[in-house]
Amino acid sequence: MVSETGEMSSQVVESPPRSPPPTAEEGETSATVPTGATISIDPFDEDAETDSAYGGDDASSTSSIASSIRKYRELHGRTYHNFNTETTSEYWGPNDDKMNDQLDIGHHMLTLMLDGKLFLAPIGSNPQKVLDVGTGTGIWAIDFADQFPSSEVIGTDISPTQPSFVPPNLKFELDDAQLEWTYRPDSFDYIHVRCMLGAIQDWAHLYREIYKCTKPGGYIEHLEISIMFKSEDGSVTEDHFMAQWSKTLLHAAEQLGKTFAIYDFNYEMITKAGFVDVVEKKFKVPVGTWPSDPKMKELGQWNMLFCLEGLESWSLYLLSTVLKWSYEEIQVHIMTMRKHILNRKNHAYYDINVVYGRKPGGPSDLTNN
Repeated sequence: MVSETGEMSSQVVESPPRSPPPTAEEGETSATVPTGATISIDPFDEDAETDSAYGGDDASSTSSIASSIRKYRELHGRTYHNFNTETTSEYWGPNDDKMNDQLDIGHHMLTLMLDGKLFLAPIGSNPQKVLDVGTGTGIWAIDFADQFPSSEVIGTDISPTQPSFVPPNLKFELDDAQLEWTYRPDSFDYIHVRCMLGAIQDWAHLYREIYKCTKPGGYIEHLEISIMFKSEDGSVTEDHFMAQWSKTLLHAAEQLGKTFAIYDFNYEMITKAGFVDVVEKKFKVPVGTWPSDPKMKELGQWNMLFCLEGLESWSLYLLSTVLKWSYEEIQVHIMTMRKHILNRKNHAYYDINVVYGRKPGGPSDLTNN
């Protein structure tokens, strides 16, 4: 792992081996355990102290990308976006290479969770126009555009960190999704949102804009993470450091006015926005290689890497700017959390949900009537 302060020694991160893509015959996702089931623990895990799978010790909404936008703000060596509107100036996430690498790790982890699928909504085999809100590095949009070469795919973000060489049916736009959308109403077959916790001030407004711009019969899909670390066997209790870490970030985000807890409300709010046939699928995602099931073990290995690489990115802005912690206090906090994540006796997991729904109208409603 790249050193996080000048005093810390550098560490090497070894990525877990990638699993082969699923066959066409595979149906429901099987790489995760639904929230109602229990994750079994690998019996060989009981005596291990540290997870060896991790190598190391311890206005108008659309604008053209201008050179001034790339003059990023800096905080303790990390860079942050410089696309300032009335809603984006207080966004916690860095936009540097370290953050982008972590986002790409997360993309692989989440795709593994869905058994190689990019989405769960029943959008059919020929979506024509697709929007990826908060595209980040653009990796999901790139994969989707490759999978559906006849579709027109747009990825939007407040930082222009996406690659230049992309599929011909994909374009990226600098965009603050929190403002009033300028896309034509009823224009998208499918709108995708993923991991936008702490990014939105008014989720009800965002869902209304998505509803407005979705075609009748088209779909919204929102995948979101609950950052609450917990366990089934009592190894991570409510007063455990890992749970307290989660509560600290949740509190800081609420102080900022951009909740980290949208996981708890996205199903209800998507329904209230007017979408019908709304479906919610929940998954338990382990942190570490402690599960006995091979797929869950691999998922936990990638999720552990995702978490370890993201600790500073998630905490630096919120703890320093919002809660006024010193840089030294933050680094101690991060190193303590790393030790708990790497401790194989902590059988931690957190929940992820995927919510999708259809805008009324379109061929299916005509058929039903």
